[in-house]
Amino acid sequence: MSYVQDSLAINEQVVGTAHFHWLYRLKAWLALIFLFWLLGYGIYLFFKLMIRYWTTEIAVTNQRFILKQGWFRLNTNEIALPNIEGVKVEQSFWGRLFGFGRVRIEGTGVDAVELPTIANPVEFRRAIENAKFGGVTPPAAK
Repeated sequence: MSYVQDSLAINEQVVGTAHFHWLYRLKAWLALIFLFWLLGYGIYLFFKLMIRYWTTEIAVTNQRFILKQGWFRLNTNEIALPNIEGVKVEQSFWGRLFGFGRVRIEGTGVDAVELPTIANPVEFRRAIENAKFGGVTPPAAK
């Protein structure tokens, strides 16, 4: 079972999840194929990228945002929804074209949490906003 599912409180439900974009896996495979001849550097880079891919969980519940990273060493960032002050989305031209980007979540009393490049960052930001305001239009957008 996943960390997110194991850490849910009573009446807490997952509202949205984020995943790495398919280009992230492509980058790992290209490193393996084209850098293999550099004394195994391609193998090292492939496993470094793929272990990050396999061990990262990003989710928003109806109560908090969760980022879990790590395999042997666990590293989590969790922010209660009322403590989220802002969510920034950064997408390059290619990110807009292929549907990937970075999300930065800023909270009160917490350093900002930078997510790795994910697929559909605008959709994930929308999931955070919907969870934060319970499906009601945010006051600033009215």
